[in-house]
Amino acid sequence: MTAIADIMQTAPVIPVIVVDEVEHAVPLARALVAGGLRVLEVTLRTPAALDAIRAMKQVDGAIVGAGTVTNQQELAAAIDAGSEFIVSPGLTEPLGKAAIREGIPFLPGIANAGDIMRGLDLGLTHFKFFPAMAAGGLPALKALAAPFGQCRFCPTGGITLENAPEWLAFDPVLCVGGSWVAPRGAVDEAAVEKVAREAAALGG
Repeated sequence: MTAIADIMQTAPVIPVIVVDEVEHAVPLARALVAGGLRVLEVTLRTPAALDAIRAMKQVDGAIVGAGTVTNQQELAAAIDAGSEFIVSPGLTEPLGKAAIREGIPFLPGIANAGDIMRGLDLGLTHFKFFPAMAAGGLPALKALAAPFGQCRFCPTGGITLENAPEWLAFDPVLCVGGSWVAPRGAVDEAAVEKVAREAAALGG
């Protein structure tokens, strides 16, 4: 079983993907992987999401997970669809315990110290800082990270190609989540691959 830390260090940007039509899933995954972004977070915000996860799993090199997982039912459905990791917008004890029980890499959302402490109580040390910009941006994360030296973060929400380098320069940040690399709708593979390549290059 791959650890969430390894998944977070695969590429500097995790595309946050909303799929409205399942036929867009494979071309999008193909273009992102070709551009160097192999970790794909498909949000459970549309009826097509679970089928999109199943489809993207067929793309060579893709590591496909589910985002916007908010309860145990969605967790079970995401795992059933073949998700290799789980991302949630927040952290509840029932969801955290269920993810740990399933042994699946889990990246729960946190926005304050209480969230982090709840995660630590469950044995979790890797978190999504969400919504990153609305929750106070990099100064807020620096303040939050200070008492929790063992924790690592993936800021998501309002991250762009322009501000990503600043976030990635902060040591406790292993990667960022970004929707800018995965536009909704029909897929222009060449354009997506180019944007993905730019994002992949942020890592160094």
